[in-house]
Parts: sequence; C-alpha cells; structure tokens
Amino acid sequence: MQTQGIISEPVRILVTAKDSVQATVYKPAGEPRGVLVIHPATATPQRFYRAFAEFATRSGMIAVTYDYRGTGLSGSPKEQYGMRMRDWIQLDIPAVARWAADSFADLPHYAVGHSIGGHGLILDYGTEALSAAVIVSSHVAASRTISPWQERARVTAILNILGPVLSRTMGYMPGRKLGLGEDIPSGALMEWSRWIRKRNYFFDDPSMQARQRAALTGIPILAAGASDDLWASPRQMDQLTGQLSSAPVERRTCTPDSLGVPAIGHHGLMRRGVGEAAWPELLDWLASRNR
Repeated sequence: MQTQGIISEPVRILVTAKDSVQATVYKPAGEPRGVLVIHPATATPQRFYRAFAEFATRSGMIAVTYDYRGTGLSGSPKEQYGMRMRDWIQLDIPAVARWAADSFADLPHYAVGHSIGGHGLILDYGTEALSAAVIVSSHVAASRTISPWQERARVTAILNILGPVLSRTMGYMPGRKLGLGEDIPSGALMEWSRWIRKRNYFFDDPSMQARQRAALTGIPILAAGASDDLWASPRQMDQLTGQLSSAPVERRTCTPDSLGVPAIGHHGLMRRGVGEAAWPELLDWLASRNR
C-alpha cells in the first residue's frame, strides 16, 4: 500500500520454528537513511504506532511495527494462553530486531521501545545492530511506587484480583473490558501480576537475571517520559535507567505545557495529536548517534 509517498507492506517474522509475529514495514519513496524498529507497549496494538512510524518514514527512515505473539494480528490470546511477558522480551523483541538487521544490513539501525518494549532494550535484547535507542515511558513498574493511591488501588485491583480471576475463567486477559488496552494471554497477565508485587519489579525475579542483563547494555539510551504519567513517573523511570551501568543515558521529561496539550499520560508521547511535538527531537537524537 502507498500513502503520501510512504509504502507499507505486511510481513510475517519468525520467532520460533512454530510461531511468528505480524509486522508492518513502512518505506520512504526515496533513499532511506536508517531503520527504526518500534517495540510496543503491553496490550498496545501496532496500529497505535502507525502515525509515529509514518512520521519517521517521512523523515527518511524505514520503520517497522509489530504485535507481540498472542496480541493484535499476531495470534489469539486465548490460543496462546501460556505466552508470558518474558517471552515477548526475550524472544519477540530480538527476533524482530534480527529480521530488520538482516533485511536492511547496509543501513544504520535504531529502536524505540515503549514501556515493556523499552524493558527489552535495557535488558540488552535486540540491541546488537543498534546505534542507539529511545525508551518511552519505561519504568520499574512496582505497584507500590504508583501515585496517587487511587490509581495504585485501581491497578492492584485489576492486575492482582480481577485480572487473574478473569484470566483463569476466560482463558485470556480481557484487557479491552478492563480498560487496559488490548486483550492479552493469561500467561502474560499472571507474570505481570507477580512482577508488580515485587519491590523492584522483574529485577527481583532471579530467573530474569535483569541486573546482569542491564549491565551488559552499552548503546546510547534516551529515556523519554511524561511528567503526568501515573504508571511511569520520572522517579520510576530513573529507577530503571539507574540499572544501566555501562550505557550512556540521557533523560527527557515532557510536560503538557511543553507539548501544548492538556495531558500526556502513559501512551501520549506515541499518540498522534499529543506527542507529535516531541517526535522530531527523538528522531534527531537517534540520527546524531549514528555509528
């Protein structure tokens, strides 16, 4: 499909011998200057990132969006009920990154990771070919750090009470009905539920080896967030980037006033009409780190 000089095409990317993710590749009409892979947030379909992908493509990038397995176009959450968050982090993210690196080997490579997408990048998954990465609203997502208490209570009720009950009853997590975005597999919800109860989120899960993994990350990282994000406050983002002992890290905190909008929240920086004023800076920062 071609729209306003942008060519988009669907692609299936193998993750394992049995599984794949559905992706979309956006190509500029002219000669590309780089490749940008957009790793999505939990329960956030790739169509949400279309505006940002098209913006990047109009700036000369090849952009890649995709859905994690068991979400969106990458399979039914009920059929892939056992899919965990760690499977997205450890398998889906690097699989898409490898595909992009192999498919466009002669170009510089960059990534934007939103929320859990950023978690994968700071744990050094899918970073081998990258010159730099931006993580957006990625944080240490322990429920005890959420403020105000009303939002903490809401998240706790959904992820620790309603979510597990509904997941066991229905065979998947009905995120749409609960106001958490798209439906996701039960395995992902149950792992999310366990991690948010830990003081330091997955850093307190020994099986993730998260501190060791974060210490391996060496690419430049720009961590961008919103001042009014109730889930990923600036303090929670700093807790996450504080684990990056080998990577050069820069921080940006956008405010509604700085973007000229009423509110930003957890998804706003990637949303058309909300975060667009920040997009040029994010792309310029990535391009300036070309190696």
